Amino acid sequence: MHIQRPKKQAQFLLLSAMLVAGGAQAQGVVYRCPGPPVLYTDALSAKEAQEKGCRTIEGTPITVLQAPARAKPAPSALPAEGAASRGGPDARIDPSQQRGRDNERRRVLETELRDSEERLANLQREYAGGNPERRGDERNYQKYLDRVAELKAGIARQEADIQALKRELSKLP
Repeated sequence: MHIQRPKKQAQFLLLSAMLVAGGAQAQGVVYRCPGPPVLYTDALSAKEAQEKGCRTIEGTPITVLQAPARAKPAPSALPAEGAASRGGPDARIDPSQQRGRDNERRRVLETELRDSEERLANLQREYAGGNPERRGDERNYQKYLDRVAELKAGIARQEADIQALKRELSKLP
C-alpha cells in the first residue's frame, strides 16, 4: 500500500532525516516553528526541531527588534480611590467614605425590598389563595391553569427575592 504525503511535508522529512542521519548541527541554523506565536530560534537541535515541526530558513535574513521598555507610572500618579479599590496592603478607605457607601447600599436595598414586597402583595391579591378569577380570554381551562401556575411561581420567586434582600440588609453595619 502506498501512502501519499504532501510535497512540503515529504521535503521536510527528507531534510530532517538527512540532518539527523549525518549528525550535522550546523552553526547558525535558524528554525521557524509553527504555532501562535510563530517562533524563530537557533537554540534547537535538529531532532527537537523535527519533533516540533520546525523548518530551517537558510539564506533568509532575519531582523530582530527589541520591544521598547514600558514605563511604569509613578505611585503619586495613581488616584487615591483607584489604589483603595485594588485592595493593596496600604489601601485603606476613609471611614466616612465607607459609611457613605454603606448608606447608599442600604438605601438601594431598602428600595428594592419595598418594590419586591409590593409586587408580592399584588401577586397574592391576584392569586386569591389559589382561586383567581377567570379572565375572558381564558375560555380554555388549561389557559387558566397555566396562569395560576405562573402566579404561584411568581409568588415563590418574589418571596425568595425578599428573603435574599433581607439577608443582604442584615449584613450591613
